[in-house]
Amino acid sequence: MFCPEIQTRRDFLWRLGGGLGGIALAQLLGEQSLLAYEYKPRPEFNGGLHHPAKVKRVIQLFMNGGVSQMDTFDYKPELEKRHGQKFDPGEHVEAATSVPGNLMKSPFEFKQRGQSGRWVSSVFPNMARCVDDMAFLMAMASKTNVHGPGSYMMNTGFLTPGFPCMGAWISYGLGRLNNNLPTFVVLPDPKGLPYNQKGNFGSGFLPVAHQGTIIYPTAREPISDLSPPASAKFITSESERATLALLEKINREHLQQNPGDSRLESRIASYELAAKLQLAAPEALDLSSESETTRKSYGLDEKVTEDFGRRCLFARRLVERGVRFVQLWSGAGGPTNNWDNHKDIPKELPPMAAATDKPIAALLNDLKERGLMQDTLLVWSTEFGRMPFTQDATGRDHNGGTFVSWLAGAGIKAGTAYGQSDPWSWKAESGKTYCYDLHATILHLLGINHEKLTFRYNGTNRRLTDVHGDVINEILA
Repeated sequence: MFCPEIQTRRDFLWRLGGGLGGIALAQLLGEQSLLAYEYKPRPEFNGGLHHPAKVKRVIQLFMNGGVSQMDTFDYKPELEKRHGQKFDPGEHVEAATSVPGNLMKSPFEFKQRGQSGRWVSSVFPNMARCVDDMAFLMAMASKTNVHGPGSYMMNTGFLTPGFPCMGAWISYGLGRLNNNLPTFVVLPDPKGLPYNQKGNFGSGFLPVAHQGTIIYPTAREPISDLSPPASAKFITSESERATLALLEKINREHLQQNPGDSRLESRIASYELAAKLQLAAPEALDLSSESETTRKSYGLDEKVTEDFGRRCLFARRLVERGVRFVQLWSGAGGPTNNWDNHKDIPKELPPMAAATDKPIAALLNDLKERGLMQDTLLVWSTEFGRMPFTQDATGRDHNGGTFVSWLAGAGIKAGTAYGQSDPWSWKAESGKTYCYDLHATILHLLGINHEKLTFRYNGTNRRLTDVHGDVINEILA
């Protein structure tokens, strides 16, 4: 009798000779927990996987290029005392791209701010007023002082390409809060993508549906190819619906013949999401409903802050509508237009700081005023720091030895700091943390045990934190 499901000779041979073997193999893999596991948020854990979640959504502010810690948040009187002297810590000193120069004090004035007395330089006057809401990691370190590997490490936990980023892992573990919007959105700097291009927000070996959805809010088409071109007059809403329905039917039939193909599954999901986005995205990206007071607080009326402020406001609107993870970038890849201040700290750092300072403070305060901080986490990070000695006359070279990150929001012990660098801000001295610890802490706040969120790949249960990572309890409420 003819079987309509068997369409090729290969299908027939597989079903005849491989069916029972396939069943046995599936049972064996299942017994050894080698099949892909589907994670589901648990209501009794407030949407967490392994324990109660304090955070439901995350906004990560990534300062691309390597922010100079001793010129922003890590005040070092020793640099003022020994300004212009040779750096001699009693061990070998080298730099990534230059010959080590003499010690250089910060050209910016530092003051203690807030009740916590946190030292902040004059380049961040607005964020300085928010330090009592933040928890600082003052002795973060990287395993590299090269941009590409450093960015990979801070985003994926690995120095090399091919691994899922944190946003992809969160999407994989927790899924969507709003079926009409992506789980993971990236708002890149319009001046250009960061080092590694899209590799920083890719899904690696996870299903590609978990990669970041890139949105350019100020572009003519914020989301590429979301709608038909204006010139295609023949495409109507009715014909588009019919086309999508036919595509889904064909793709579903093909998927039945090729089970487990994540690329096909993701393509189907992307078509479905695109149809929903055509309705949901325009409203989410429309700032006309925002008050003039709000727009000014983000700096939309000033040329210096307009771009980053707009993206910060979009980030708030996106998490407000159920996007789970938003990553906002400051700085493009390359020798300029970022935080990679090799040549002249006094001239190159202030413009980057001025573009982001007011919008970030506005975002933090806006999240608080709207009650969103009760279940939202704000993270400020960079790939590594900079050296205490000069490169050329007044620049600073890369430094993986120590740098600063901060967190604010749900589950965070506000007004605290953990870790300390040495007297020159050359290396982490105590309370040293890596990306693994930061990632473990963020996952913990989301109700995820970082050691249990895994994906079987090439015979190994892979995870975001590799074989490392400890939750930084010292900064948790």
